[in-house]
Amino acid sequence: MTPDSMTHDPRRKVTITDVTLTIFRWTGLTPVTYTRQGTPPKGESHIGLVSIHTDAGVTGHSFLGSSFRPVDSDAKGFIEILKPVVLGENALDRDRLHRLLMIKARAVMLRTIGAVDVALWDIAGKIAGLPVCDLIGRSKARIPAYASSSTLPSIEAYVEQALDVKAQGYRGYKMHPPHDQALHVRMLEKVREAVGDEFPLMYDPAMIYSYPEAVRIGRVLERTGYLWFEDPLPVDDMYGYQKLCADLDVAVMATEYSHGGFPGYGPWISMKATDALRGDVAIKGGFTPCLKAAHLAEAFHMNFEIHHGGNSVNNVANLHLALAIPNCSFFEVLLPHSAQKYGLVHDLEIGPDGCLAPSLAPGLGADIDFDLIKSQCVAVLE
Repeated sequence: MTPDSMTHDPRRKVTITDVTLTIFRWTGLTPVTYTRQGTPPKGESHIGLVSIHTDAGVTGHSFLGSSFRPVDSDAKGFIEILKPVVLGENALDRDRLHRLLMIKARAVMLRTIGAVDVALWDIAGKIAGLPVCDLIGRSKARIPAYASSSTLPSIEAYVEQALDVKAQGYRGYKMHPPHDQALHVRMLEKVREAVGDEFPLMYDPAMIYSYPEAVRIGRVLERTGYLWFEDPLPVDDMYGYQKLCADLDVAVMATEYSHGGFPGYGPWISMKATDALRGDVAIKGGFTPCLKAAHLAEAFHMNFEIHHGGNSVNNVANLHLALAIPNCSFFEVLLPHSAQKYGLVHDLEIGPDGCLAPSLAPGLGADIDFDLIKSQCVAVLE
């Protein structure tokens, strides 16, 4: 080996030359909630177009914010804290950059780090000329989609929506329950009666039950053949989850909002406190930690079921992730569409078989509506 070959780095360097955040309006939002604690959007929200520019002439994009969580509270930290971390760095060093970004996790939210990471994967796919799922290594071509309800006012409303999404071709239905807890058991039973025994149903009460209440509801889910019981207990009740997993036959799925990012999954597995892992590119900080979590789950013969991403580009990213791992069985489509889809010319739509497949364009392949963003622009932060 010659001295030159020992010092020469054969990798291509794609230098990050600038990072910008374009804040734009999401208008026309209608009030909707998904939990008892939720606050509905108030007619308008702000989300941000993340743009990471490189000296290769390739720009990576992601969205930051949602109809419920406007980008405004994250914008300053994104520019002042995260931008200096990646500026001048090699955009292809995703794992190293993610570790550097995570050092800042006490100062910014994980969703902000996730927006940077998603844009870096978009760059990598564009440089390679591959969709992100193929860059990672595709596990499947398509994935079944299930519809996920908002909080509805009555049992009849859930039954009607369940029948409607089944008729539309969705491959399953998940309920976020009404605020009146006295209606929960009858709702679960009536929806099952309406859709039949073979249609997959899931239930997500969003951490509202005590352990005894969760056991009682879990028995109903077992009797009526539900696929999984998601986040029944508060996220800090690992002891309760451990007992619940041991006591119930229906799959119990926690960790959507477990603390600590990727390393935070370890105790849940070792304590047998969940039957599957849960996350998405926003709440867990990007593709990079979600891939690690999915592989960790696979090693324990567990699924990594992907949560809705909060905005249209995150959902495109989540779709690539779902197709790149073997242990995700469904893709979540949160309803109503008007509070979840915005900013793309062509958004994700299920096919006739009730499945989703990504664009074959390089990177994320998200068809961003730049004209809309320009017309609704509030500010450009640099």
